[in-house]
Amino acid sequence: KEVCHPDIGGKIIMCPQCDRLCPFWKLNITCESSKKLCIFDSFGTLVFAVFMGVWVTLFLEFWKRRQAELEYEWDTVELQQEEQARPEYEARCTHVVINEITQEEERIPFTAWGKCIRITLCASAVFFWILLIIASVIGIIVYRLSVFIVFSAKLPKNVNGTDPIQKYLTPQTATSITASIISFIIIMILNTIYEKVAIMITNFELPRTQTDYENSLTMKMFLFQFVNYYSSCFYIAFFKGKFVGYPGDPVYWLGKYRNEECDPGGCLLELTTQLTIIMGGKAIWNNIQEVLLPWIMNLIGRFHRVSGSEKITPRWEQDYHLQPMGKLGLFYEYLEMIIQFGFVTLFVASFPLAPLLALVNNILEIRVDAWKLTTQFRRLVPEKAQDIGAWQPIMQGIAILAVVTNAMIIAFTSDMIPRLVYYWSFSVPPYGDHTSYTMEGYINNTLSIFKVADFKNKSKGNPYSELGNHTTCRYRDFRYPPGHPQEYKHNIYYWHVIAAKLAFIIVMEHIALLPRLGHSGMILAHCNLCLPVDCYMCYKFIYEIRFLEQLTSDFTDSYIFYMSIISFLFSVTFFFLLLSLGPTPCFPLSNLLS
Repeated sequence: KEVCHPDIGGKIIMCPQCDRLCPFWKLNITCESSKKLCIFDSFGTLVFAVFMGVWVTLFLEFWKRRQAELEYEWDTVELQQEEQARPEYEARCTHVVINEITQEEERIPFTAWGKCIRITLCASAVFFWILLIIASVIGIIVYRLSVFIVFSAKLPKNVNGTDPIQKYLTPQTATSITASIISFIIIMILNTIYEKVAIMITNFELPRTQTDYENSLTMKMFLFQFVNYYSSCFYIAFFKGKFVGYPGDPVYWLGKYRNEECDPGGCLLELTTQLTIIMGGKAIWNNIQEVLLPWIMNLIGRFHRVSGSEKITPRWEQDYHLQPMGKLGLFYEYLEMIIQFGFVTLFVASFPLAPLLALVNNILEIRVDAWKLTTQFRRLVPEKAQDIGAWQPIMQGIAILAVVTNAMIIAFTSDMIPRLVYYWSFSVPPYGDHTSYTMEGYINNTLSIFKVADFKNKSKGNPYSELGNHTTCRYRDFRYPPGHPQEYKHNIYYWHVIAAKLAFIIVMEHIALLPRLGHSGMILAHCNLCLPVDCYMCYKFIYEIRFLEQLTSDFTDSYIFYMSIISFLFSVTFFFLLLSLGPTPCFPLSNLLS
């Protein structure tokens, strides 16, 4: 209300947000964005974020329980121990070493030194591509800084103060939307390239089994996708508007570009816009790609086959010419769901509608995948798997990180904590003038005053004639006004807000993570009724058989050894005994020896 009120927000002159070209502006031009911000920046968002933290815990714990039941029912508990080596691995086995456990010779593809070199090269390649993503994010930041200056200088002149356009087309909104679209395009391009590179790196690494291969590829792909999809969101949530200084001493990025500032209501609405474009655009693009690409490939294949022959092709041959799924077909389905899981959990405090969008997308995804698998791809050959592999610890890591990110978004990105501090501490004496707790005067209290004469030459804004002459302007921070003994230093309100934010993060993390420990103890991952007794009996029987074999072997070897010694000693003793008796007429020695 205060932002949109003509006597409050309409009379507050804000300082320029960039050097020279940016004009002074009135606070009430952010009225529409402030109204939208109230939808997401509310107490309900806090409750929903805590609920999502508990929901993630329950989801993962019940999934582990269900997974253990399926392992027992499908007899895959000890599958990984029985898994054979990949043909690609066995074909490269040229070095012979002694197994430390079995003490038998076995072939390996490379020595320990060669394995170390391969791991180093693979890690360097992955690190290079992550740096490439960071470079693209830096490029987007430079774009935002440059375009914001242009929009700030041009938009007020072009719209001529007309309300219908100026309400919605602010410099911050235009910069946010265009930067989000460009960021989404770069993300999709880098994804397409890195998918091929990750497979090449994993093939060069040469894992032994198919499970090891998929786990290695999973970690590489997820690490890249995590940085690629979430880096821009982390920038807006935790870096934009946090290190800007104040109008008299702004902070410059790369020594040239003045750091971006948030709207007076914060950067939460911009983060919501970024998440909406990336998450929504990714879902639409993936569904279109999954439908059109195999359909077009099959259509081209049918056209070439029909044009070359007129005979009727049997059904089994037509099915053979469908698109092959490949060994990594389901891998990309898992990857898509995990990235969506990250969007739903990591930034739910800024975009509470993310779970609803994910639900709608997954309902559509079920039907699209069913149509795709039954009509556009060859019939899959079922293969056993012990579990979902590396995706399980990845989801557990996302769940823990989600609690931290949501707590920090509410504390540092939203305006909830400063509002609560003002309501409970600074609206009443000794800091406030009101007799009861209220939010009146909040905007005036959270916008600091700056003296226009204190501007540096390069930081002074372009005067906007319609605003009239003014000696001061306002900016978003908690600092003492000019003329104060500690002018432009952080005031007591700032330190109260910082302490409240840190306390809130600690409290929210404990509220969300302590039930996790309790649920983990109460909900058993392995059902007691589904213990693999048969596997236990098999291992016990095998152990007893091997023990008896070893015992028999040891006894036989010892028996033969001792009997040989006894026979030898008996023969030698008997021989010397005969020699000591000498030859006799009735029993000649020569007859005995013969």
